[in-house]
Amino acid sequence: MLHKILSALKQNNIATYLINDSRKETVELFFIKEHLDMKRQKEVRQYRITVYHDFEKNGVKMRGSSTVGIHCGMTDKEVEETIKKAYFAASFVCNPYYELPSGKKEEPVIIESSLSRNTLAENARKMAEALFADDSWEDTFLNSAELFVEKNSCHIINSGGIDVGYEKHTVKGEFVTQCITPQDVETYQSFSYDELDTEALRAKVKRALEMTKARAQAKSAPAAGTYTVLLSGQYVRDIFEYFLSRSSAGMVYPKYSNYRIGDRIQGGDVTGELLTITLKAKEPYSSEGIPMTHRPLLKDGVLQTIHGNSRFAYYLGLEPTGVYDSFLVPAGTKYFSEMKSGKYLHVVNFSDFQMDAFSGHFAGEIRLAFLCDGTTVTPVTGGSVNGNLLKAQKNLVFSKEMQIEKGYEGPYAVRFEEVNVAGT
Repeated sequence: MLHKILSALKQNNIATYLINDSRKETVELFFIKEHLDMKRQKEVRQYRITVYHDFEKNGVKMRGSSTVGIHCGMTDKEVEETIKKAYFAASFVCNPYYELPSGKKEEPVIIESSLSRNTLAENARKMAEALFADDSWEDTFLNSAELFVEKNSCHIINSGGIDVGYEKHTVKGEFVTQCITPQDVETYQSFSYDELDTEALRAKVKRALEMTKARAQAKSAPAAGTYTVLLSGQYVRDIFEYFLSRSSAGMVYPKYSNYRIGDRIQGGDVTGELLTITLKAKEPYSSEGIPMTHRPLLKDGVLQTIHGNSRFAYYLGLEPTGVYDSFLVPAGTKYFSEMKSGKYLHVVNFSDFQMDAFSGHFAGEIRLAFLCDGTTVTPVTGGSVNGNLLKAQKNLVFSKEMQIEKGYEGPYAVRFEEVNVAGT
C-alpha cells in the first residue's frame, strides 16, 4: 500500500507530505462477572496521509494541510482520488507558512518493557488474573470488564527525509463494580499501563470495590459551604494536566495562555508545594517524526519548556518538541493520613469532573465523598465542588503516596483549602 500512496503523491505533484502507517495487533477479553464471555484477536492496518498545499493570499505565504485515511482494500485509483481531494481541500486552509521537521532514515525502535517480553495472550492472562484477584466480596463485585492488550507498530515518513518507526506494547481496559445492598449502585473505572503492572491494576480494583460499597451506604449530600477538599486517584492527574495544556505551544501562540519560559507560574507568594513536573516521552517519536525525550516542564514552580508540534513551535520561534500528554511528578511532602486532618471533604468519585484549561476553574458533581467533621467520617453523595486552580495553586499539598494512572505517575492525592461546595 505504501508504494500506491507514494505513487499517488508523485502523480499529483504533491511535494510536501506526511505518512503515518500504523499496525495494531490486539488480544481482547470481555467478561460478565468472572465469566469470559468473549475472546477476540485481531490485526488492523491504518494509513493517515497529511498533504500540504503552499500558496499566497494577499501577498502572504500560506501553508494549508488536510489529512485523510487510506485502508488496504482501496484500489490505485481510489487512493489517487482520495489524495487529490485532500490536496484540493488543503488549498482552503489559510495557515501562515511554517516549516516541517526534517530528518533521515533510522532503524525502528523497539520499546522494551515487561509487556514486550511476553506474548499478547500471556499478558492478557496475567492482567485478567490481577483484575479479579480481589473480587471475593459478598455483596460487592465486578459486574463486567473489558481488557485489551496491544502491540502497536508505527512507521512515520515525510517529504523532509524522515523515515522512522517504533514498536510499543500497552494494556488498557475498563470495568464496572457493583454493590447490591443496601441500595444497588455501580461504579465505572478505566485503566491504561505501559508495563505489566498487575499490582497497580489490583490496587485500582480494590479501591473501586471499596468505593462502590461506600457509595451504597451514602444517602445525603454534604451541607453547602466552604471546605478543605481532598481529591485522589484520576482527578489528581486532571489537576496536573492543566499545566500541560497551558504550556503547550497551541495554547501559547494564540494567547489563550500567557505562559513564558522562566515564569513563576504559581506566583511569588507560594505557601504550599512548589510544582515540579517532567514531560514523559511515551514514544520515541511524535506523530510528525520529531524525536521525543523526557523534558522538564516545571522546576520548583518555574516554567522550563513550552512543548508543541512543528507548526506552533515555528510561529513562536521555538524548537519543535512534539505534543506531550504523559508526565511524571515527584512525591509530595505529606502522608495521606496526615492530609486527612481536622475537618475535610475527601471526594473519591465524581459523576463528571471538569478542569478548564482556559480559566483554571474546576468543578464536578459528587458521586461519592467522605465527610469528616473532625471526629466522625461519613460517606456522602450529591452536591458539587467548585474551585479555581489559579487561586488554589499557591497552597497545594500533595501526598507522599504515589499512583500510576493513564499518562501519569505521581502523588495519589492533593489537598485544597477553602473550596466552595454546593449541597444541602
